[in-house]
Amino acid sequence: MIMEGCQGKPRTPTILEKTCPQCGHEIEMFSTDTEMRCEHCGFTVYNDTLSCVQWCKYARKCVGDEMYETMMKIAAKQKEEAAAARRKKQEGE
Repeated sequence: MIMEGCQGKPRTPTILEKTCPQCGHEIEMFSTDTEMRCEHCGFTVYNDTLSCVQWCKYARKCVGDEMYETMMKIAAKQKEEAAAARRKKQEGE
């Protein structure tokens, strides 16, 4: 689970409230969830915890191998989607 002394994440799961960027519907997820689909439109919303996993040298030890691999795959997918969106926007201009 979470390493002792990690300042970036609470030791007990909390409920996060997010707003779907696609439809504006409120989405509730646990702080330990990596992603959640909007019940209204199906859009996938990701947990912001991904950011520390990408740069922290203790991330794998902190969240465990399986969660680390899952989060890194999600981060790579987000990066690809952002690049595709930028290309699409540039082509449209």
